[in-house]
Amino acid sequence: MTSWVIAARVYFEAPIVRLLFLGFSSGLPLALTASTLSIWLAESGVSKSTIGLFAALGVPYALKFLWAPLIDRVPLPIFSRLLGRRRGWILATQIALIVAIVGLGLSNPAVDAGLVAILALIVSFCSASQDIVLDAYRVETLEERQLGAGAAVFVWGYRVAMLASGAGALYVASFSQWLVAYLVMAGLMAVGVVTILLSPEPGQNGAAETSARAAEVETFLAARGIQSEDWRARASAWIYVAVVSPFVEFLVSRGWTAVLVLAFVIFYKLGDSMAGVMTNPFLVEIGFTKIEIANVAKLYGFTATMVGLALGGWLLNAAGMVKSLWICGILQLLSNLMFAVQAEVGADLTLLAATIGFENLASGMGTAIFIAYLSSLCNIAYTATQYALLSSLFAVPRTLISAGTGYVAEAVPWTDFFIYTAVGAIPGLLLLWWMTQRNAITRPVTDG
Repeated sequence: MTSWVIAARVYFEAPIVRLLFLGFSSGLPLALTASTLSIWLAESGVSKSTIGLFAALGVPYALKFLWAPLIDRVPLPIFSRLLGRRRGWILATQIALIVAIVGLGLSNPAVDAGLVAILALIVSFCSASQDIVLDAYRVETLEERQLGAGAAVFVWGYRVAMLASGAGALYVASFSQWLVAYLVMAGLMAVGVVTILLSPEPGQNGAAETSARAAEVETFLAARGIQSEDWRARASAWIYVAVVSPFVEFLVSRGWTAVLVLAFVIFYKLGDSMAGVMTNPFLVEIGFTKIEIANVAKLYGFTATMVGLALGGWLLNAAGMVKSLWICGILQLLSNLMFAVQAEVGADLTLLAATIGFENLASGMGTAIFIAYLSSLCNIAYTATQYALLSSLFAVPRTLISAGTGYVAEAVPWTDFFIYTAVGAIPGLLLLWWMTQRNAITRPVTDG
């Protein structure tokens, strides 16, 4: 029991505590270009069809791996010299976000919705760019034993920030105006600015590997008569090191098991994502009121998620990666079956509390463990690029695969639907079993 108590102490370590505030900085912009903005647009008389198009503002989050190599390798003038490569980029993206959020607040959807869309896209791009470097910073400043707690605390801050820029912004706008709400949100970005100014720069581990990669390119080009001083040589070396090497390293270091790893990243939380898309329509259809949904599914569910995140970080530190992935994967599957039970019983508020509590607890634990797992896959030499790619794959179930769940829900009873979503969790568990058998979870495998 003592070891389990000791495992919880990780939450009080300085590298973990600072991630709470950096997570807040990461989560704050999201609602300002999504749910909060959609309410502002509706109040301003923007048509529903136009508001629907604003959903495309989330594209930068899905495509951030495209410019992650630039953030991973290119130093910023002044910022990188004063603060270091990672901290310099973080501060630059935070300043850009403050300016962009203020600009968005100064716009008027009723006069020019197109300008609002452009400014909101800039906010989304700056936010996705901040996420790239914050994820790299988190991975590079934590020891392996801290990854679970670090992921949990980071998401804690992220969720609290979403409340601030969601409900908090609505409260401010209700008592004042939208401009004031967005100015307040821009001011809250100071939380991340102060934190990164007081934080250390991570060590430049991996420099030897990237230098070796660059030397390989120069040797290759020199053999073909292209000297290293030639602009073609410099450009080729940079592209290879920054863009090609992160993907080559990931594939080569794991051999054919890299395919299993990537499939596992996509499927591990598939069942959880499939159920989550249709949870609110299900609750409405079986007879729960909006107040009941708000109190139980939202407020109580939020609390359960936060507890689940904490438990996930503690579990990883106490039980290790493989056991934690198994425990959370099974809990996520069982939480989907709880909704099947709810569908059979109907609008029972006590059962809803148990169902929502269990589902959010399992989802929070699974999220903390899985973010830690993604972090463990990254080579320290290419952290930003590799994590951006993996987190984009992680988003696939939430976007593409889960998009068709509405058609399934229309075709079958709710009980059957949630049983099907539980079945959707099985491929991830089968891949986990297969990878465990080949020892491909916690270390690279190259022997094919």
